[in-house]
Amino acid sequence: MTIRFGILTLSDRSSRGEREDASGPALARLIQAEGWSVAKQSLLPDDVSAIRQILIDWADSNEMDVLLTTGGTGFALRDVTPEATRAVIEREAPGLAEAMRAASLKITPHAMLSRVVAGIRKKTLIINLPGSPKGAVENLQVVIPVLPHAVQLLRDDPKSESTH
Repeated sequence: MTIRFGILTLSDRSSRGEREDASGPALARLIQAEGWSVAKQSLLPDDVSAIRQILIDWADSNEMDVLLTTGGTGFALRDVTPEATRAVIEREAPGLAEAMRAASLKITPHAMLSRVVAGIRKKTLIINLPGSPKGAVENLQVVIPVLPHAVQLLRDDPKSESTH
């Protein structure tokens, strides 16, 4: 099954050209290694209105099955990705965020500071990931095993019942 992804990096510094975006490309490499595709990739500053709008545009476009965000999920004042995500999702998928935090806690106590959110808008699964390349990849690896079945369910694929 081919899963189509969007990757949205959220970083004031990267959007100003002060720091290279390493998380977006790291996620793209992992996705492509799984045999899946990256339909869209972009970089935005930590602006709640702009984040909300691109999440809506991408999710409603039906061009991707999974939309990943990386960055803006911590405690800093400009970390607004979870708020933007909650504003656009129609249904939460808390088990994904809980699983990522639980796995990350085995690696670092800083996982307790993660505010990642996951949810569904129309037929697109939106998953927030940390901003560091290492954290983003580790968290995506936690949920990779369930993504094919999640996408089957969102596509209303009749085969989805036979895969669990």
